[in-house]
Amino acid sequence: MAVNPFDLIKQFGNIQEKMTDVQSRLKEIQVTGSAGGDMIQVEVNGHLEILKVHISEEAVDPKDIVMLEDLIQSAFSNALDKAKERIRQEMLSVTGGINLPPGFMGL
Repeated sequence: MAVNPFDLIKQFGNIQEKMTDVQSRLKEIQVTGSAGGDMIQVEVNGHLEILKVHISEEAVDPKDIVMLEDLIQSAFSNALDKAKERIRQEMLSVTGGINLPPGFMGL
């Protein structure tokens, strides 16, 4: 089957337009990652910017700072995983359901 290069150029233009739309929507995505039974919560947006951090009093033990650090790290990782998944879902709308290769755009 012959590929029409003009069709490819037209599709590329459509994808560029959709990508611009997705980029603007990413700022609106907000996900919350948590750890320690929700004692630590981290909220990030689709640009992977930290919006909010919540640490409950029960998580703070001055004698065990290492545990608190681990919980914060876990909550951040959880939030980033959730945000990346939402970004992947948004990108699927641009690619027409074609999965992007692992690592594409840092995802």
